[in-house]
Amino acid sequence: MGDDMLDNAARSEIAADRADLLRRFLAARRQSEALAAPLDAEDQAIQSMPDASPTKWHLAHTTWFFETFILARLAPRYRVFDETFGYLFNSYYEAVGPRHPRPQRGMLSRPSLARVCAYRDYVSAAMARLIEEAGAAVWEQAAPLVELGIQHEQQHQELILMDIKHLFSLNPLRPAYCAAPAETAAALPPLPAVAFAGGAEAIGHDGPGFAFDNETPRHRVWLEPFRLAARPVTCGDYLGFIAEGGYRRPEFWLSDGWATVQQQGWEAPLYWRRDGSDWAVFTLSGERPLVPDEPVCHVSFYEADAYAKWAGARLPSEAEWEVAARTAPLAGHLADRGRYHPAPDDGEAGGALRQMIGDVWEWTASPYTAYPRFRAASGAIGEYNGKFMSNQMVLRGGAAVTPAGHIRTTYRNFFPPSARWAFSGLRLAEDAD
Repeated sequence: MGDDMLDNAARSEIAADRADLLRRFLAARRQSEALAAPLDAEDQAIQSMPDASPTKWHLAHTTWFFETFILARLAPRYRVFDETFGYLFNSYYEAVGPRHPRPQRGMLSRPSLARVCAYRDYVSAAMARLIEEAGAAVWEQAAPLVELGIQHEQQHQELILMDIKHLFSLNPLRPAYCAAPAETAAALPPLPAVAFAGGAEAIGHDGPGFAFDNETPRHRVWLEPFRLAARPVTCGDYLGFIAEGGYRRPEFWLSDGWATVQQQGWEAPLYWRRDGSDWAVFTLSGERPLVPDEPVCHVSFYEADAYAKWAGARLPSEAEWEVAARTAPLAGHLADRGRYHPAPDDGEAGGALRQMIGDVWEWTASPYTAYPRFRAASGAIGEYNGKFMSNQMVLRGGAAVTPAGHIRTTYRNFFPPSARWAFSGLRLAEDAD
């Protein structure tokens, strides 16, 4: 009786885990489609630059991920929807085979959007059957890959919003993706920087819950005493840097950053436009006047580092950021708010450190490298993160376009130092006495 009860309890727990995974899988699939719904087929086919991808491609690629890494390998009766899609919608997985060149994704007028939507429906239905019906041996292999696929789809939900914003910003009609949110800007009172004693600290993911491989293994670091600004740098703060000639003063810039400023002709963050004596900013709600109390967004690492030098401060290391973030609420302005743009501090989350989660990804001074004892997974899945650990910088904290529930204090985002189309901002740090 005791063994039977244990078996029944175990079976019930497994069934509950499957039901939860199925619910989250279907929710992620629906959310991607909801993000695409405001867009016309023409909107979803265009690629605005080599680093961005058409919405249609994102919808297909996330589907290809489930088909390639789960269904084609673990569902014996599954038939691939279209053999050509493996070439069209592979992103960078060398172990899987050749792929259509990334800069040419906007040339894919075919397959049609309708065909891509049919592909999504086909794969989603097959995945739902697998989750519900797979035997124990198959499920043991499939479950972690389903979780990874959900997290992967959430990453692409953020990319859909990043990429369509860049595309719309180049359209002279300045189209809006969504309605403008209600503005609640108010003068922000100054808040003191928060001091941390430093010492030996452990960072990185451990314990229950999902984490990407680059968040592990947990390890110890030594931190000198430091202070972290209570808020991210605001647009109003950044206007001071511009007014004092920050983009014309090489003493604030790293050599590569200064070369990029000269080559690209940067004079302000991406999406800012001078409107007479004032500034306008392009948002997913269209162009509108700059709000000084919003966190500054769409700055590169080079700009963040130059601003910090101008302000007599520095960027925090990712270890400093993570240790500090443990003292702040794991809540903020994320994509579930539907605003899709940084908001002024409303004090809602409380705590001495404000807006650590959401609004803008915060650049750190840390290069994106492997943690001590990191080992990439074998096979194509091992290409997910590890192969990019070169020439990139780490960002922390999530943004206004990051799916709620997708962020952790250990989450390591990364972009090249010149990238500006991500929802990236900064927070100042300084050495403590």
